Amino acid sequence: MNKKFEQFLKFYDYFLPSELIAKKPASPRDSAKLLIFKRKSREIFFDTFKNLGKYLPKNSVLVLNDTRVLPARLIVKKETGGLARILYIGQKGGFLEFLSDRNLNIGSVIKINSKVFFMVVKKINNHYFLKPSFVLNKTFEIFEKYGVTPIPPYIKKTPLSEKQLRKEYQTVFADRRGSVAAPTASLHFTKNLLAGLKKSGIRVVLTTLHVNLGTFSPLSEELFKKSKLHSEYFEISKESAGILNEAKKKELPIIAVGTTVARTLESASNKSGSITKLKGETDIFIKEGYKFRFVDGLITNFHVPKSSLLMLVSAFAGRKNILDIYRKAIKKKFRFFSFGDGMLIL
Repeated sequence: MNKKFEQFLKFYDYFLPSELIAKKPASPRDSAKLLIFKRKSREIFFDTFKNLGKYLPKNSVLVLNDTRVLPARLIVKKETGGLARILYIGQKGGFLEFLSDRNLNIGSVIKINSKVFFMVVKKINNHYFLKPSFVLNKTFEIFEKYGVTPIPPYIKKTPLSEKQLRKEYQTVFADRRGSVAAPTASLHFTKNLLAGLKKSGIRVVLTTLHVNLGTFSPLSEELFKKSKLHSEYFEISKESAGILNEAKKKELPIIAVGTTVARTLESASNKSGSITKLKGETDIFIKEGYKFRFVDGLITNFHVPKSSLLMLVSAFAGRKNILDIYRKAIKKKFRFFSFGDGMLIL
């Protein structure tokens, strides 16, 4: 490993007791703890997520990601008789792109059953390209019928069943299917909490970013050198873009719910701070030194050490501030990572 890259990763390392890795979400969702950090005054407050409205600036615009998690892991039988677990990454041309925990021979057929199977066409950089026995527009239906919800690798043993995971690892406003991971900062919201925020004058706007496996992957030296991340598809409707651009003109606070929304808004906006790109792929790598042009506030979870997500949050609030906040959160027994507690940075 390059020494410069190694040193860079060390800047974003911290010790987390394993018992603080949340294995299931808080119940009810908005009973999760909330840490509030004000950047200007460097004040820190501790509360519960259901009281989020107390801390949001007046006339804030809350921007959410309405992506829906797919049960995107399939268990297939190889021609040798052994089983493989394959994970959907996306669609390229007429093929489906997967990762596999077992080697798959090019030209072989892997099966779910006699009617649902895949031909292994090619392999590029550990990604397999498969030709399905069904038409491509049936892919998500196949996942719903035969798939398993993929959860982050750091959650070793969740007490949740597959049926529970399909409900709990999904936001209450999830709509557009396409993610292999949830936008976890949004898991804390309940329908009642959102209704209360709207009633108090908070505007809620939906965007879409389909989260892929790169969100769990450790930052590679190659990506560090390129200063780019994994690519993810985003989309903002004309209506949402109009509301956001108008809010920006009026200098209303734009609060991104999650790093996925922060990436979407920063990728979609130009240097003048207007959203001009309504859809596309983003590989933006937000790290210290980045100048945010659209996001004024951020709601986020507590992220894995050395991760690109921790780097994004550090770019927004300062690395030393964030690591100090994390130490305080650990002392207060906050729950970390995907099913963990939340933080509001203003």
